[in-house]
Amino acid sequence: MPTTEAAGASVPSKTDAEPDALASAPVEPEGDAPPRRREALSTLRRASPQNADKPPTIYDVARAAGVSHQTVTRYLQGYEGIRPATRDRVTDALKLLGYRPNLTARSLTTGRSHRIGALTHEIDRFGPSKIIHGAAAAARAAGYVMDIVTLDVSSPGSIEEALELLRHHDLAGVLALSSTDEMTSAFERADFGVPAFIGAEPDDTGGETRSELTTTGFRSLIEHLADHGHRDFLHIAGPRTWSSARNRVRAYETELTSHGLRAVGTVHGDWSARSGYEAVRSLAGGVEATAIVASNDQMALGAMLALEECGLRIPDDISVTGVDDVPDAAYYRPPLTTLRVDFAAQGRQAVTQLLGRISGEEPALEAALPNELIVRRSTARAPGRRRRR
Repeated sequence: MPTTEAAGASVPSKTDAEPDALASAPVEPEGDAPPRRREALSTLRRASPQNADKPPTIYDVARAAGVSHQTVTRYLQGYEGIRPATRDRVTDALKLLGYRPNLTARSLTTGRSHRIGALTHEIDRFGPSKIIHGAAAAARAAGYVMDIVTLDVSSPGSIEEALELLRHHDLAGVLALSSTDEMTSAFERADFGVPAFIGAEPDDTGGETRSELTTTGFRSLIEHLADHGHRDFLHIAGPRTWSSARNRVRAYETELTSHGLRAVGTVHGDWSARSGYEAVRSLAGGVEATAIVASNDQMALGAMLALEECGLRIPDDISVTGVDDVPDAAYYRPPLTTLRVDFAAQGRQAVTQLLGRISGEEPALEAALPNELIVRRSTARAPGRRRRR
């Protein structure tokens, strides 16, 4: 059965039209001159005792920012024509006062819902969990509440049950986050009934949607190992039904070919440390490589234990790298060289796409998965002679 939780729940506040003690207070002209920030903040502090039980209104925000309440309203509605300096003042005032828009009142006024339904799965995995966190943060920043429903991929009726659950809410749209071929296919067949965006990493086939991870990311990783004299490589890949795993295999093979390096094999795991351990232990002929490139940090962790049990020292006898930069990677033994991936950016981009479909103006897709090579002590110069077990 799907489970659900709310992300970015709103705190009720008065509507913008409701009178307020500061509504009639004069505001700073919106010229190029800086606002009377200290005076505004001092006024708010003096007024706070009598209004302590009241949530802030746009008039409070306007007073603190030194702008008109119409400017605050335009800012909250996403108007792009506000000068950067004015926008910064409003942003600071919103944070200072802890202002939260009254989404219920806004929906009644505009006739538009400000709730998004998000469908996700495999949330126990590092990448999917970071993606949904990034999506929830982007939804909150845009003034939307996100209802997150976690799917059971082993249940064929899980998606329909989740959609039935979401239909009880007045949704502006649905964000369907997928990692596997099966889930993407199921999402594509689903009738969401509202604008929807399927957030799935597409197969890199040389088109414009290739991610930064599989272009610049793997290039920097392989170049780092090649610069340290490594010529023979083993790849521990993710499951074949994940497009991200296929993309990483393709990127790995492309970079080895372009650098004239030798692939001694590819073993598929399931992203778990256990599968990385079993991948190394399954090599009947021993480890022929001087460098192992694992498609995620957890499989690298399992591989490192298996290598140690085989009598190989890391990085003296063999170097090991991963992908993701999970929080524990810096504390592996030895600390792991890896590609740090900004999965949250993928979630933010997915929300941007969905909001574009809701508004009827779909933005262009950007290259996803920004990344950075993090060099630690699990990599070093290749040994002059491979050690075989």
